[in-house]
Amino acid sequence: MIRKLRVKFIAMSMLSLLVVLLAIMGSVNLVNYQGIVEDADQVLDILVDNNGAFPRQESQSQKQGDGSVPPSNSGLGGMRVMSPELPYESRYFSVLLNSEGEVETVDTGKIAAVDTSAAIEYAQEAVSRGAERGFLSDYRYAITSDESGTRVIFLDCGRNLSTFYSFLKASCGISAVGLAAVLLLMILFSGRIIRPVAESYDKQRRFITDAGHELKTPLTIIDADAEVLEMDIGENEWLQDIRRQTDRLAKLTGALIALSRMEEGEEQFQMIDFPISDVVGETAQSFQALAKTQNKRFESRIQPMLTLHGDENAIRQLTGILLDNALKYSPEGGEIVLTLEQLGRNLRLLVRNTAEGVTQESLEHIFDRFYRGDPSRSSAKVEGHGIGLSIAQMIVNAHKGRIAASLQNGDTLLMTVTLPL
Repeated sequence: MIRKLRVKFIAMSMLSLLVVLLAIMGSVNLVNYQGIVEDADQVLDILVDNNGAFPRQESQSQKQGDGSVPPSNSGLGGMRVMSPELPYESRYFSVLLNSEGEVETVDTGKIAAVDTSAAIEYAQEAVSRGAERGFLSDYRYAITSDESGTRVIFLDCGRNLSTFYSFLKASCGISAVGLAAVLLLMILFSGRIIRPVAESYDKQRRFITDAGHELKTPLTIIDADAEVLEMDIGENEWLQDIRRQTDRLAKLTGALIALSRMEEGEEQFQMIDFPISDVVGETAQSFQALAKTQNKRFESRIQPMLTLHGDENAIRQLTGILLDNALKYSPEGGEIVLTLEQLGRNLRLLVRNTAEGVTQESLEHIFDRFYRGDPSRSSAKVEGHGIGLSIAQMIVNAHKGRIAASLQNGDTLLMTVTLPL
């Protein structure tokens, strides 16, 4: 159990760290990408406003000679002042289409990587997409229409996108290395973190085991003394009650010790191939008479000739626990149905019984130790300790299977055990 707790602790810590890293790196890269798109759209706005070209800028000497003020360009794509170097840094091309979609003009003078035919293909694909702006390969495009036709302008964003992808790969690599380093540290130090819990649990388990063994001797003596008294003075209700409660306490002690051993893996299961159909059938047969005396209808549907690789005694105990639980908590005149069948590469054991007072909330705790599904029933009415289903769950887990409880039609409890073949 402590090993599982340590693994869960490491897994949850790493998952939390992964979520945080994904959120941080995702946000950073998303902001970076949006910045590239916004910068490209600002340049495209200038080109759109000037029919696929940059506006002509006067030289610095001309500006100083005639006393003019540099143009503001505040309406050009939101850029307050266009850099004089921008036309020389940008690589772009444009295609003008008429109303019938035919090519009117192609301008590829500002780019060397795209010829006329490639420019036409890019333009036709961009128009077919139906979006006014987007990316085609490394080119950001904008589509605008006026009386002259439809103009598709492309801006080369290859350098910016390459930088973005390099940063994305670097951030992913650094995050992966960081995760690996944290995982290594968690493996090294998680033992120290959960050591107090492990020590506390080990003391608790040792106490249960030691106390169980210490109780066996006085319980045996009490039972023997009660038997001697019964021989001397005859049977009476007080001696019968002593022997009944002694037997109940002995069973509880044995169950607690067995559960503690199973939880720590000390219980050695003898895994062999055995006829599970016969084992389940024999166990079910032993409950037939008991169900009849309680005025309850018991039916078993067992597929014959099924074999399982597992512990025969453990599966016998598992079946007995499920049937015993069904008999205890089904009302008089109720119905219990046991089913064993093969489904693909799994065996499925079902125990269905009518039940009183079972709620969906109670199903969430049905496998907890000492949990009693119906609090209105006293221990005098229903014998048991509330740990039978906990033992059943341990047996199923030891066989790499699954066990689940569900409620059908509001008054039928269904216990489903799935065991791999």
